[in-house]
Amino acid sequence: MRTIGLIGGMSWESTAHYYRVINQETASRLGGLHSAPLLLHSVDFAPIAQMQADGDWHRAGEQLGSIAKGLEQAGAEVIGLATNTMHVVAEQVTAELTAPFLHIGDPTSQALLDDGFRTVGLLGTRFTMEMGFYRERLEERGLQVLVPEVDQTNLNGIIYEELCRGFVREESRQVYVRAIERLAASGAEAVILGCTEIGMLIDDDVSPLPVYDTTDLHAKALVSAALA
Repeated sequence: MRTIGLIGGMSWESTAHYYRVINQETASRLGGLHSAPLLLHSVDFAPIAQMQADGDWHRAGEQLGSIAKGLEQAGAEVIGLATNTMHVVAEQVTAELTAPFLHIGDPTSQALLDDGFRTVGLLGTRFTMEMGFYRERLEERGLQVLVPEVDQTNLNGIIYEELCRGFVREESRQVYVRAIERLAASGAEAVILGCTEIGMLIDDDVSPLPVYDTTDLHAKALVSAALA
């Protein structure tokens, strides 16, 4: 099994979930006491979040690109970026890599297409929902992507003010359920949890639509890539 390099900390709450899923998936596939050879660089999220708020994507990309190169130099043979929003700088992250980089949108779109879905709702930070980088990646693979038209600020605030800090509130869960209901009314057949923390709130038990959790899908795809 090749060594996985993971850029995490955005937030550490979801990175902890990545670590668990990667190792659970490795044990499931290899059996016994197997776990994943993994190098993790967990950033301080506060400066990255400030760069997001300031729109300073280039500086954020430089920082994450340097981290990715450091992971490769330390022995990582497959690289993953454990956040949806920061895939806005994926080209900078991969610019100097020779190791393969697995984009979080690719296993997500493949899972939806394999299950026969074409029109999907996308939930995430306001950057992921409003900027084109994520939707366009999915649309290039054949999906029609819908985003909420209302309550985007509330959805975004729940991520940064609650989930990234480890707070899970029933009231916030219902905000997301209502957003999914509106997506369903607009024609969405399934919903993408396009922020790595949303799975703390939403799963198939509470969602009006089938849920595709990018954290789980990305983590398992990293294991597949490492075992390939």
